[in-house]
Amino acid sequence: MAAKKLYESFSKELIEEVHRWGSMKQTGVSLKYMMEFGSKPTPRNLLISSQFLHKELPMRIARRVIDLQTLPYGLSHKPAVLKVRDWYLDSFRDLRSFPDIKDENDELEFTKMINLVKVRHNNVVPMMALGVQQLKKDLHPKIDYQDLDEIHQFLDRFYMSRIGIRMLIGQHVALHDPNPPPDCVGYIHTKMSPLEVARNATEDARSICLREYGSAPKVNIYGDPNFTFPYVPTHLHLMVFELVKNSLRAVEERFVDSDKVAPPVRIIVADGLEDVTIKISDEGGGIPRSGLPKIFTYLYSTARNPLDEHSDLDTIDLATVSTLAGYGYGLPISRLYARYFGGDLQIISMEGYGTDAYLHLSRLGDSQEPLP
Repeated sequence: MAAKKLYESFSKELIEEVHRWGSMKQTGVSLKYMMEFGSKPTPRNLLISSQFLHKELPMRIARRVIDLQTLPYGLSHKPAVLKVRDWYLDSFRDLRSFPDIKDENDELEFTKMINLVKVRHNNVVPMMALGVQQLKKDLHPKIDYQDLDEIHQFLDRFYMSRIGIRMLIGQHVALHDPNPPPDCVGYIHTKMSPLEVARNATEDARSICLREYGSAPKVNIYGDPNFTFPYVPTHLHLMVFELVKNSLRAVEERFVDSDKVAPPVRIIVADGLEDVTIKISDEGGGIPRSGLPKIFTYLYSTARNPLDEHSDLDTIDLATVSTLAGYGYGLPISRLYARYFGGDLQIISMEGYGTDAYLHLSRLGDSQEPLP
């Protein structure tokens, strides 16, 4: 796929509009406000929400377009990154060409359109990962990935913004569900059981491990099954899935030729006053101390890369994102999801034994901090 210049692909007027909207200040929305506002999804509230998104989403998307065209080391010109940029420009154009929202019919049409925008961007993460792999192939082998701070900072910003955009769209779309699940306000589950989400994510990770290796270590989960707190289940599922997936791979590969039974992965859910913490422990051999600073960078992975950087971008099967490892984005993306709501992810490793991941989840019910 030949690299295209931005100005050849899209009209000058559109590009000027992107820069104008990208310079505007975005508005943060707190989770507390989302929960209170979404608890009464009346036609009037949905109209107000759509009018807000009609102005807010173009600002956020335009800023990402500007970032995508000014990346260092030639990353902006990699075919996969150009494809992502085109998705963002298409979405910006769709949003800006949509007329003012004045009534319920306009609101419903707008909701359909932004849901299509969300679907269009489903594969942004693996496509950007492919772009980074294309860059990696061209970099001098002696370049230390930690020295590429500009790229790491951009990707952190870019993916955090993506989480925010998808949260805003997903929350608005979910509020249209005529039969929402009990205790759910859009994307937010007001009485989410972290133990139940961890169990579901673990089952998904084990099924991937079984497919890849033919077997999977057991996973033991400990915690209060009756404990619940407000959170977004899809976010927690993604984080636990990634962490358990890493642990299963480490244990499976360490014991693949051993006569010993592979030790189980252990998950502990603890209910603290400030945070809910989920600890995921394995005996997969750990990470060398020299490798620890790299694990949260986007250019590092200990596994083979399942994306073929020579693939035709129009035919590449992005369903391969479910494979166990190799993209170098599972840990940094999981940490961003934790940090989006004020939490964090820490990794402590003992080389020769195993790794402990501490997933800190901030209690959200009373948070009035604006989200990114």
